[in-house]
Amino acid sequence: MRIRRFPGRLRRLPLKQSSTKYVFITGTLLLTVAGVLTRIIGFFYRIFLSRTIGAEALGIYQLIAPVTALGFAITAAGIQTSVSKYVSAEMGRKNPAGANLYLAIGLFLSLILSTLTGLFIHQNAAFLSHAWLGDPRCIPLLQVLSFSFVPCCIHACINGYYYGLKKTAIPSLCQFTEQIARVGSVYLMYFIAQSKGENLTLTMTIWGVVIGECASTLVSISTFGSFHGISEQMKHLIPFSKNLFTMALPLTANRLTLNLFATFENIMIPNRLKLFGYTNSEALSVYGILTGMSMAIIMFPSVITNSISVLLLPTISEAKAAGNERLIRQTIKKTVFSCLFLGFLCTAGFVISGRFLGNFLFANALAGTFIVILGWICPFLYLSSTLSSILHGLGHPGITFCLNLFSCAIRIFFVLVAIPMYGIRSYLVGILVSQIFVALSALFILSRKQR
Repeated sequence: MRIRRFPGRLRRLPLKQSSTKYVFITGTLLLTVAGVLTRIIGFFYRIFLSRTIGAEALGIYQLIAPVTALGFAITAAGIQTSVSKYVSAEMGRKNPAGANLYLAIGLFLSLILSTLTGLFIHQNAAFLSHAWLGDPRCIPLLQVLSFSFVPCCIHACINGYYYGLKKTAIPSLCQFTEQIARVGSVYLMYFIAQSKGENLTLTMTIWGVVIGECASTLVSISTFGSFHGISEQMKHLIPFSKNLFTMALPLTANRLTLNLFATFENIMIPNRLKLFGYTNSEALSVYGILTGMSMAIIMFPSVITNSISVLLLPTISEAKAAGNERLIRQTIKKTVFSCLFLGFLCTAGFVISGRFLGNFLFANALAGTFIVILGWICPFLYLSSTLSSILHGLGHPGITFCLNLFSCAIRIFFVLVAIPMYGIRSYLVGILVSQIFVALSALFILSRKQR
């Protein structure tokens, strides 16, 4: 029997590359679907909060968001990325037991850090609220938030393990579960409060965050098999720990530094708005409209680029380890094209329909104005996030740190100098300038390194 040959193009496609491409695409689709569903739920949840607790309360809610980001940066962010990278490397060496050991080490480190961080925030909530956030109403919110860090770090590490395996079903399920549990619990508390003639409080919304993290953790633990073969790998405990620590420490330091700058930026916005002429209530309301309403709309399409970014790091790391420069170049080109296409498409949509969206969704004309202005950042925002993941995968975390640091510095300059003179719209210009800088700089650096 004569065997028919495949067409030349298909015949030349390496099996390994084809398999990698398939895994990448399916993984991205899973994360995207989960992200879209999560964003849709979160989107309507933001609308619910804006109409239930009001713009000022929403501003206070957003005021503690930097604390959440800082806590995650300290306890899990760098460790999750490191676990993903080294798990991918060990699986490339056909050593699943080694991958399990990296996860175990990551969990141990993250649990210690998250416990200490949670205790610190709980015990110092009053100090942080008065001296740092500038609003005593944040005290009970921080005390409740402190309970979220331990479960958060557990499912973050396990998700990092699955990202390294390029198996995104479990992280997608965890992401969806967290959102369902958080929003569902807040809705339940709202109906209970209404039945008693009371209103939804900010503290209830933060308890929703804790419940969501716990639910996601239970799912991740229940789906994880076991640390099979880890005892045989204990001889590698010290070098593996050193590897993980060596990568996680600079990543954590970078993330922490950037979040500190971002925290300073977010705290200063209401303060500088008061210098422009707003009252404290008006400043918090404008801040809540910007961060809790308009940015939620602008960031919605980024679920696609975020999904790509998560899988780009292990994919690029594996390609670099294999010396597959062709795959790296192709990935960069396709990433740039896809992000720019999506970004400009979103820009057109937001510019045309921004004011309608603000009035229709939030019953707020100012939110619509912000959406129109912020719509121009989309191509650069989506591009910078994916290119940063590629730089991480190529082993250049220091470059992304410097770019993001300069980006923060640009925004802080606009906060400190421009807002008191020109108001909140000048800050939106600062966001646009910072994102253009990061995207173009990352693109230039990658083009030079791939020559």
